[in-house]
Amino acid sequence: MIWESWSAFWEMGGSGPFVWASYGVTAILIIAELLLLRSRRVSSTRKLNRLMRAGQARKMPEVQGS
Repeated sequence: MIWESWSAFWEMGGSGPFVWASYGVTAILIIAELLLLRSRRVSSTRKLNRLMRAGQARKMPEVQGS
């Protein structure tokens, strides 16, 4: 489609509000998903580090006692 002006492009023949709202909602959801994935990755990494330290702490007395 060829638009006569920028305002015609943004209006898209009356469908502009629906089109741009759907783009906006999609962008917000994608950003939210990325933030949630980042948060879960950080949380999982911290939990894994905590578990690894706990495992090493249990092994240390065995090594010293031998």
